[in-house]
Amino acid sequence: MEVKLQDKLGALAHPKRLELFQLLMRRYPDSVPAGEIAAALSFKPNTTSTYLNALKSADLIQQARDGTSLQYSANLPAIRGLFDQLLGNCCQNRPDLCLQATKDTVMTSKDRILNALFICTGNSARSIMAEAILNSEGDGKFRAYSAGTAPSNAPSPTVLDLLEQKDIDTSSLRSKSVEEFSGPDAPKMDFVFTVCDHAANETCPTWPGQPMSAHWGLADPVKAQGTDAQKKLAFQQTYGLLRNRITAFVSLPFETLDRISLQHKVDDIGRMTD
Repeated sequence: MEVKLQDKLGALAHPKRLELFQLLMRRYPDSVPAGEIAAALSFKPNTTSTYLNALKSADLIQQARDGTSLQYSANLPAIRGLFDQLLGNCCQNRPDLCLQATKDTVMTSKDRILNALFICTGNSARSIMAEAILNSEGDGKFRAYSAGTAPSNAPSPTVLDLLEQKDIDTSSLRSKSVEEFSGPDAPKMDFVFTVCDHAANETCPTWPGQPMSAHWGLADPVKAQGTDAQKKLAFQQTYGLLRNRITAFVSLPFETLDRISLQHKVDDIGRMTD
């Protein structure tokens, strides 16, 4: 049974349901467990369940089971259909009202340097590693930065030691806030990557220039448990996975990919597991 337009809009009319919907849009194409949603938005479990059921009934989100956990994701085809209903097939008569897909590439000239920002919560481990790796592996074609939504006082000493062992310069690395990159004088980003689920669940600033974004979530090695050797191994594994993803990213044919194709590529890289 097709959901009526007014029912879809009604599901989004409640500010808390809208907040939940926006979280799932930020995490798209990932699925998010109900418990993580509740924790991220400070909702009670039963309230979260009620909101999720309302959005699911409106066909705006999808539900899937992963073992004993229920996972939720934005239902993008239905959301696009919602906009089609709102616009009333306006593109047949008023194409100026509708967003058109573009074939423009991100790489507007062969000499252009692409800026990328990596975000996590503390900006002490994962995002710091990513910044350093891309600046080292990017062959001068990229300029990488990192920031935290609640930055630590300084990068993790274990991370700095690891990077130095890999002959990567750490002299310019520091922990900093995302607010440094949202002002008018901040460098304009071409890419913004979240590398932890917590940061991806938060509302980030509106970035100048509308950069492409993707979620490359990784477990936090700082929270690893066990012996000293096991903890160091967690940092090594995080470094290895980030380096593999960044190597794949750097190798993309930016000169030929349009923005939609490139978005799919960076989303796929975020799902790499080894």
